[in-house]
Amino acid sequence: MSRALHLFARVAGILILIVAAIVIALAWWSAQPLRLPSSPYAFDVKPGASLRSVARDLVSAGVLPTEYALVLPARLRRADRAIKAGNYEVAEGTTLSQLLDKLTQGDVTQTAMTVVEGSTYGELVTAVKASAQIAKSTPEAQLSGISARVGIPQTNPEGWFFPDTYFFAAGTKDIELLTRGYLLMRSRLDDAWAKRVQDLPLKDPYEALILASIVEKETGNASDRPLVASVFVNRLRLGMRLQSDPTVIYGLGTKFDGNLRKRDLEADSPYNTYVRDGLPPTPIALPGQASLDAATRPPKTAYLYFVSRGDGTSEFTANLADHNRAVAKFQLGQRSPR
Repeated sequence: MSRALHLFARVAGILILIVAAIVIALAWWSAQPLRLPSSPYAFDVKPGASLRSVARDLVSAGVLPTEYALVLPARLRRADRAIKAGNYEVAEGTTLSQLLDKLTQGDVTQTAMTVVEGSTYGELVTAVKASAQIAKSTPEAQLSGISARVGIPQTNPEGWFFPDTYFFAAGTKDIELLTRGYLLMRSRLDDAWAKRVQDLPLKDPYEALILASIVEKETGNASDRPLVASVFVNRLRLGMRLQSDPTVIYGLGTKFDGNLRKRDLEADSPYNTYVRDGLPPTPIALPGQASLDAATRPPKTAYLYFVSRGDGTSEFTANLADHNRAVAKFQLGQRSPR
């Protein structure tokens, strides 16, 4: 019996020494810089990928000598199920331990996409489809009917995505980015509506979004936006038609060839504010913060007309006679609200 115990003790001692040697070797290896095929070295971890499959890819790339070099330390740290999907980038000098930290903390490389103020939802969809960094989880045919999936109360999603620069990890799904854009616009619009001026001739935040989109398209000059908004608000109060070229152009869609003709201004359309009263049925673009603020907090003015001066700014007038003189002076033949 004593011999058996002695043998067991010897075997146990040997096993302890082996385990200790493995731990020491792993600790040493974890502190060594990885052999990268290039610096920085980028690789993807796809959603649902296991640590073993990631390790196998890194072995194939020559970063690791064996998959167990990553798998064993991860299991010892109980991190083998905690890796996160995304695009990763490691630089020269990165150790195995640091690589494992990146994988478990989701320290992914960020990609950026800028949604431009005044662009349309159609242009946003085109940019999303063209990005190789965005995972296409939504069939193209469903993108035009995205409202229900992201929570938009209207069927038409136009206007509901806030123009901003969005940072995301490669492999992020299109629906996730669109939802972020909608939630940010919803927040900004609700905040602007809560701070609106008294007696604003708009019945709800959606009408404010529609007006903001028109203000956005009518001028690229930020300082003019409040006055442009005041013109349209004054017209709405008086029951005057908005007579906004950008709404007509939006209604024409792909039929617009760059020239707005008299027949276009006379043709009946839900978006033709020359022949229809009030606001168009939906926004015509994605308005930025300045346009949201202008639409909900326009200054009190007597202005009913404006025309471009030709330098990016506008001339504002309170009556038709002054407006006609401004048109003759600055932009004869160029249409603005009449």
